Amino acid sequence: MARATFSRHSMSRSDPPGPHNPNTAYAMWAACVFGAFGVHRFYLGKTGTGILYLLTFGCLGVGQVVDIIRMRKLVAEANDRYYALHGIDPRLLLSPAEAEAEELRIKLVRAAKRHKGRLSVTQGVMSTGKNFREVEACLDDMLHHGYVGIDNDSDTGMVVYVFGELLA
Repeated sequence: MARATFSRHSMSRSDPPGPHNPNTAYAMWAACVFGAFGVHRFYLGKTGTGILYLLTFGCLGVGQVVDIIRMRKLVAEANDRYYALHGIDPRLLLSPAEAEAEELRIKLVRAAKRHKGRLSVTQGVMSTGKNFREVEACLDDMLHHGYVGIDNDSDTGMVVYVFGELLA
């Protein structure tokens, strides 16, 4: 079976369940109170840094503090590694409604790429075949979660959503 990598950015806000749970990782992180620094790193499959944390008291506590801030991202990365290793497309784990919303986001990103990183609601409707409300709601959700920015077209004054990574 071919291996694939999956970007967290391609997934919805309510990521599919994976073998690694953020609550479990936080609980294991808390084991540092009892001197067990880095236990969460073993849980997340990072054995090397887990040993380092054990031997250096969580890199003198600095590593522990950084990890508590980044825990959700660490868990998502561990789940992404698991999916890639096992050839699982995490989108298949989404509910039908979540999968449909994800497909719309992907279509909008592709449309934005064709429009040099700037996409109006009308362009999104034309590219996806969805109605104005669905496209605007999806773009607003992407804006709310920081995936896109918003601006006005310098020629028409029309609102456009800016996909910073795709700007030409």
